[in-house]
Amino acid sequence: MKDEFWEAIITNNASYDDQFLYAVKTTGIFCRPSCKSREPNRQNVRLFRSAEEAIRADYRPCKRCKPAGKRLPNEDWVAQITDYIDLHYHERLSLQLLADLFHGSPYHLHRTFKRITDLTPVEYIQRLRVKKAQEMLDSTDYTVGNIGFMVGIPSSPYFITLFKKITGYTPAEYRQRHNRIDLGGGELDGRISEAADLLDQIHI
Repeated sequence: MKDEFWEAIITNNASYDDQFLYAVKTTGIFCRPSCKSREPNRQNVRLFRSAEEAIRADYRPCKRCKPAGKRLPNEDWVAQITDYIDLHYHERLSLQLLADLFHGSPYHLHRTFKRITDLTPVEYIQRLRVKKAQEMLDSTDYTVGNIGFMVGIPSSPYFITLFKKITGYTPAEYRQRHNRIDLGGGELDGRISEAADLLDQIHI
């Protein structure tokens, strides 16, 4: 990308709006150069000559600057946000960050997200992180603290409290219950991953 075009993007230069559009790979959104959105990472930017070209490349128009000349439906906008959260749940996320990335106000994002998903953005992130933690408790020997950190919750006490609030169990209780198989009143320790490995060995 030419330095001239990059300068137009970071300075929101409207005189370039009829020359190109730019898309951000990490969000899947394309904008006009004049869009007053969060400054992207230059390495994640692609340029297009038209909205049609950007859409064919699977990018969706910005809700703020409307580069396709029409308003993006709220359902599509929220889908963009959930797709981003699904990929970046382990990173530090906030309502303000999501609003900046997806070119809306925090209030409007919160209200629209809740109306379409029945969850607030924070609730969606929390449930996803707990779901990912459950998967790791089932399939790894990582400590509870390490799993919390890996799903984006570095505070162990908060991770344990949130996990129990959503699942009804602490992470340790969940792991114990899901790693024991009840056979006629007797319990055998058995991890799902170990059972799968054993089956693989039998079929080799």
